Amino acid sequence: MTEHGADLLIRAAAVHTLVPGQRPQRALAVRGDRIAALSPDPDGLDHLVTARTEVRDLPGATVLPAFDDTHTHLVLAGHSAHDVPVHLARSIPELLDLIRERAARTPEGQWIRTTTNWQELNLAERRMPTAAELDRATDRHPVLLKRGGHNDVVNGCALRLAGITEHTPAPAGGVIGRDADGRLNGRLIDNAMPLVERLLPPADPAQRIDGLRLASAQYAATGIGTVRDCAVSPEDYAVLLATRAAGALNTRVRALISAIGLSGTAQLAGLLDAMEEWRYGADPWLRVWGVKFGLDGGLEAGATEQPYACDHAYSGTLLWEPAALAEAVEAVVRRGWRVGTHAYGDRAVRVLLDVYEQVLARNPGLPAGTLVMEHGGLAGPAQRARAAALGIPVTIQQPLLHDTAEVEREFWGPERVAALFPARGWLDQGALVAAGSDFPVGRFGAMRSVWGLTTRQTVIGVQGPEHAISYREAVALHTTSAVRLLGEEALRGSLTAGRLADLTVWDRDPADCPPQELRDLLPSHTLLGGRPVHPTD
Repeated sequence: MTEHGADLLIRAAAVHTLVPGQRPQRALAVRGDRIAALSPDPDGLDHLVTARTEVRDLPGATVLPAFDDTHTHLVLAGHSAHDVPVHLARSIPELLDLIRERAARTPEGQWIRTTTNWQELNLAERRMPTAAELDRATDRHPVLLKRGGHNDVVNGCALRLAGITEHTPAPAGGVIGRDADGRLNGRLIDNAMPLVERLLPPADPAQRIDGLRLASAQYAATGIGTVRDCAVSPEDYAVLLATRAAGALNTRVRALISAIGLSGTAQLAGLLDAMEEWRYGADPWLRVWGVKFGLDGGLEAGATEQPYACDHAYSGTLLWEPAALAEAVEAVVRRGWRVGTHAYGDRAVRVLLDVYEQVLARNPGLPAGTLVMEHGGLAGPAQRARAAALGIPVTIQQPLLHDTAEVEREFWGPERVAALFPARGWLDQGALVAAGSDFPVGRFGAMRSVWGLTTRQTVIGVQGPEHAISYREAVALHTTSAVRLLGEEALRGSLTAGRLADLTVWDRDPADCPPQELRDLLPSHTLLGGRPVHPTD
């Protein structure tokens, strides 16, 4: 080791390795993309310094592993980098002005898309705009106003292009919105969204690569080193491969190829055939994790055991018949891929566990972590215990709750909102839990998520404080537990010799920050494989 030396040496106030029982280290050496050595003495690795070694003396800094966001949507963030920034609007007229401004410099007939990370309750009118209002911004361009991953609002031009009329039936698992008089209002929910989105032309490849470069840099700037993107089409994955080849990825990516919207086993078989070329071409930066299914809707359509607070005749929507979903999941695991399934409401959680239990029974010996529950938003003690007993990991997203609590209270009432994402209960019942943001519905950020998990703070105040967890537990959900869910615990997640040098450097120890300061705390540096991805200059 002395002969070859280190490429990078960091001396810091504390290097938290996240190895149980190990006290903080003071020096960390990197060779290539791996950690070469650590020492409790800030000068203990000086023998590795050579003429080519970069030495960073950071006497007041704290070093942690880079964080994982185990449920997010980098591809959508990449699109948004060049879309109309409607998340900046505070009223419908402001939103329309932003679209109108883009339309003025966009050739007639071309699509106009918007960013997706906005909530209607942040607008002065506290509602979504309508197709007629979008038409006032432009009726010469099709407009796609997307909110999160479950809702679209489109203008009249887009409705006409899609052939959607007042007589068009809603597809199973989807909603075509109408006003009180039965007229189309431009709203499309869940399985109705492809009616319009299938018409979107392919984006310019160079622009998409640049969007992913910008978006992944934004994740890295918050301390996120690896993203698990939970809705990637085959076309999206090809763009991710091109972005990786261009050296433009600033985070590692684990992709779930989306089966959402597929209508049968023949379509699923075609998707699985297309995935074969990616099975063995993975590298530490980019690989396919598995396949994504959606069992129920999002904020407005999560499948619940009891009716909605706002509509006692409605209990959300299941997008699959249980037997059909079991058949589809089984087809995936028999091809050697893992499955993550969106289940948000408590009825969806129960049905998904029924499905997974059947698949496990019919396919004994499946590797641990093959079947994952995405969200598990509303899950009581009995279902949490059942998931833990079956060995089903769950990804939870506290930033989603923070940003949408007021919207969710309108639909589900205060008691159910306070019960969402019960991190304390999941951990106490022995489940493997990992954390993420669900951007664009929730805002991504390493310490923003840790702050939420430890305080249960939301836009309408603290919700369900009994579900809060400790700082150390929250950090683990983004590091050591996250890599267990991904099956990469031998590669990342803690700072030990031989693991990838995925590091975050903080000007102060986050563990010592008051809660109000922890929320907005950002790292001074994020390194992946010893290479700086934030800042990059």
